[in-house]
Amino acid sequence: MRWRQKAMSNAVQKIVDTYVQLNDSRALGDLMRYRQELAVLLKAHTGFNFSLLIGEIDAEIAVIEAGLDRLHRDLIE
Repeated sequence: MRWRQKAMSNAVQKIVDTYVQLNDSRALGDLMRYRQELAVLLKAHTGFNFSLLIGEIDAEIAVIEAGLDRLHRDLIE
């Protein structure tokens, strides 16, 4: 299970890196909004334990936020 989580994190990191290189804050924002909406939906469900998936989504959101910070920093400089 850990290798899958690491693979997804790497995939999201590569996507974020590409959007940062393209200066595409809109795509990063869309990506983050989708992950946030998904996390809200999963947290609202009862009867199943989605904590591992929610943790992965939260980690992806952190990667996306870091990408947005990098993008904004690059634009300021």
